[in-house]
Amino acid sequence: MLFSPRLGWYVRLVVQDMYAHHYEMPRNTLPRGPAYLPHVLTSQKLQRPDQFREALRVTPATFDEMVKELTIDPVFSNNSQNAQLPVETQLAITLYRFGHNGNGASLQQIANWAGVGKGTIDLVTQRVMKAVLSRRFMEKAVPFPTVEEKQKAKAWVQSRSCKAWRDGWCLVDGTLIPLYDKPFWYGESYFDRKSNYSLNIQIVSLPNLQIIDYGFGFTGSTHDSTAWQKT
Repeated sequence: MLFSPRLGWYVRLVVQDMYAHHYEMPRNTLPRGPAYLPHVLTSQKLQRPDQFREALRVTPATFDEMVKELTIDPVFSNNSQNAQLPVETQLAITLYRFGHNGNGASLQQIANWAGVGKGTIDLVTQRVMKAVLSRRFMEKAVPFPTVEEKQKAKAWVQSRSCKAWRDGWCLVDGTLIPLYDKPFWYGESYFDRKSNYSLNIQIVSLPNLQIIDYGFGFTGSTHDSTAWQKT
């Protein structure tokens, strides 16, 4: 069957129009309701710090210190004409996301709470984690104790136990960080004794629970003693 040149021209025109618009059917945007995030960062932060901590899992003072340290990170600055969200907003979204699981941690639920798009949730999470895991921030957030702090820890151990244990001033424990789902690669090795897929994190602290060091990189099935020996 032979096609007329006019029909071929029309087909090309339709295909070009389809590629130009990408969608053949009209798109219905989801109307956004009022965001709850501004209320958390204003009213709850000042008047109800208990509810602020319930939402973001940190105290207002800790939140302000984190914002102060993260603001200077270059990941929160760019040359785009579209300015980023304030650092406190990006940090609040990330903390709220990490503080929830199951249906409460879905992108749509967090987007509704924060009043932003779902793509923005992943974007701000990546920025915050890049800044938090930077060497500068980690050295500031988890410093090794001073000589004075070390002596206080030794005195506490001696007063609460016996003189022979005075030099045992560090406390070490492992904690399991649950994962949302079974990892694709070597997933079985992440299955822990609590029937979850998780990561084994070793925490070193002073008797007053101030964290001074940490070890990571082990799967949930790794025993605490093995993870500690390999730190």
